[in-house]
Amino acid sequence: MDLSQIKSKLAGLQPKPKYEKVDYSKVYWKPKIGKHQIRIVPSKFDKANPFREVYFHYGFGKFPIAALNNWGEQDPIIEFTKGLRKSSDKEDWQLAKKIEPKMRVFVPVLVRGEEHLGVRLWEFGKEIYQQLLGIAADEDYGDYTDINDGRDFTVEATEGEVAGRKVVKCAIRVKPKTTPIAEDAAQVEKFLSEQPDILGLYRKMSFEDIKNVLQKFLNPEEEIEDVAPVVSTPSQHKEEEEEDDFLTEMNKPVQTYSLDTSAGKTSSADKFDSLFD
Repeated sequence: MDLSQIKSKLAGLQPKPKYEKVDYSKVYWKPKIGKHQIRIVPSKFDKANPFREVYFHYGFGKFPIAALNNWGEQDPIIEFTKGLRKSSDKEDWQLAKKIEPKMRVFVPVLVRGEEHLGVRLWEFGKEIYQQLLGIAADEDYGDYTDINDGRDFTVEATEGEVAGRKVVKCAIRVKPKTTPIAEDAAQVEKFLSEQPDILGLYRKMSFEDIKNVLQKFLNPEEEIEDVAPVVSTPSQHKEEEEEDDFLTEMNKPVQTYSLDTSAGKTSSADKFDSLFD
């Protein structure tokens, strides 16, 4: 026997991992308790704006679902919530609020003292986002991502509690002194060109697959073909993370949805059928 061929055949029959493993420490930066000095760097994907607003659907499974509007496409869950909001029923509005996509913000950062790990993504919610935008709009600070005359930030992470669970709260302060991203030009070029793409870490689900997820959510007892997990790797952010509660913090047209409330109360499953059938 040709053992090399035998081994090759054996390797070909082995189950292949469904998703590529990722070293999260090289992708995400998650502040640990204590003080950190970071630098927000210009984005490789949008030189005019380092912030990336990404929308996720939560509560439909173990992992969040990246909404199709992140790719400029129609998303069935978003279409469904639009229909719910045309109703005068309080429960419809509550359901719409529960399942509509939530925004998370990602920005490329360098952590001082950990430059060897390269540029990573820092994720946060609305509160920190507003603070960082406000500082950029302040003429006293301006473009803190400038490679030569930008500014570092101090991020102080402390332990807190929200809704009965422990969380990490962050407070940010901008450094008064301007500094370059790095002294070495080659290193600066590397920081600007080697950055993780947040959407590249998520599988883009099809309109039909997300519609099936929604249908299964509304009809939990109905037999619907399962779809593959939507995340290529486990996300660093938790389901419906509560960071916004403290200082830190997707072309296929569908039929227009209309809700006839004159015929009495209609179930969410019926409204789903009305929209998509």
